[in-house]
Amino acid sequence: MEYRDCKDQFIATWGQLGPQWGVNKTMAQIHALLLIANEPMSSEQILTELAISTGNVNMNIRALLDWGLVYKIAKDGERCEYYLAEKNLHLVFKQILLNRKKRELDPILKDLNDLVSCAEKCDKSKEFKKMISELNGFAQKVDHALELLIRTDSHWFYNTLMKML
Repeated sequence: MEYRDCKDQFIATWGQLGPQWGVNKTMAQIHALLLIANEPMSSEQILTELAISTGNVNMNIRALLDWGLVYKIAKDGERCEYYLAEKNLHLVFKQILLNRKKRELDPILKDLNDLVSCAEKCDKSKEFKKMISELNGFAQKVDHALELLIRTDSHWFYNTLMKML
């Protein structure tokens, strides 16, 4: 396979994975392009490469910046901004994990904590409170495990992963 075909396949594959980790296909494709880029790319280069609109590029670049997966780079003598993806895959994984936790788990924890405080004294409420307490306990353990993963260094993570496999 030619380099261009391999590059296109990687971008397409990463684009299909994106929705699995909570981002849209185009955002994942831009991230893939920047991951394999040899040097920072401008918005214009990205839209030309992926054949997408300026608005789509700008919106998704902002999201990638917010997720901490892409950095803005200034080049001397250039007016346009350039973007570079974080290349350390352990840091990429941690950023995705952190953002998913913030968007998905944290709101559930807040709701479960609010529900645990329901204090009616009927049979139905006792069963409800018991189940919510168990769910809350489980969610707290998941939160703690994710916090540990987010704080780990790459050596510990890979060693632990290899032991599990």
